[in-house]
Amino acid sequence: MKSIIVPIDFSNQSELALKVAASLAKEHGAELLVLHMLELSPAIMGESGYISQEQVVHLIKIGEKRFAEFLDKPYLKEVKVTPVIKHYKVFSEVNEVAEKHKADLIVMGSHGADGLQEIFIGSNTERVVRTSDVPVLVIKGDIKEFKPKTFVFASDFEEESLPALKKAKEMAALLNSKLHLVYINTPGDEFLSTADANAKISKLLDDAKIDSSVEIYNDYTVEKGVLNYSDQVSADLIGIPTHGRRGLSHFFMGSIGEDIANHSEAPVITFKI
Repeated sequence: MKSIIVPIDFSNQSELALKVAASLAKEHGAELLVLHMLELSPAIMGESGYISQEQVVHLIKIGEKRFAEFLDKPYLKEVKVTPVIKHYKVFSEVNEVAEKHKADLIVMGSHGADGLQEIFIGSNTERVVRTSDVPVLVIKGDIKEFKPKTFVFASDFEEESLPALKKAKEMAALLNSKLHLVYINTPGDEFLSTADANAKISKLLDDAKIDSSVEIYNDYTVEKGVLNYSDQVSADLIGIPTHGRRGLSHFFMGSIGEDIANHSEAPVITFKI
């Protein structure tokens, strides 16, 4: 891991993400790119709808000063920190910054009630996940030391999920976590017998030349299965695949990925398919 991006908006949630990113940067000797996107509110514009150049410069200077003060933290002292300021709030720019600096990971804090509910619905995090080509780690609380021992990755084991599976294995190795692969078997049209589920999973793993065991976990819905299985193995981290610009709502079907991200108490990491 050489480069980690943390978008911040001066909120408590973004500082929680910054702490985790700083600990990862220390652990792996990575550069920390702290990204802030300035936003010019319509409320500050005059009746003509025009802001003078002098006003724009003044606002940028205020934003830069606040940014510098926000980064004056003891836990950043031993980390190589590169501030990155964008003058407009365009979330696709996060992915552009990641591509430019060849970032390995984006770390973001969750927003919403208690940091645990409805974090992705219309949130900045969801917008970044939709456009990000690199994994996005969503931090949901104050983590003293981010060293996940148990990492659950849920997949439907269709061929298109293979890139996400490979990235999850790489991330588990990087974090020194034990990876638990799980297939959630649900009632209805999607139900598979144990033999059929094993055959489907084995084919994908054989084609990919991946030697891993996979748990087949039965539950009423995929999201309940992922969360219940994660509780069962005491997961410190949950991984889910995403379909990029279509966002988390298209993980497997419906809003499953969104529900997992909203209701999981553990951090969630997304991998683009």
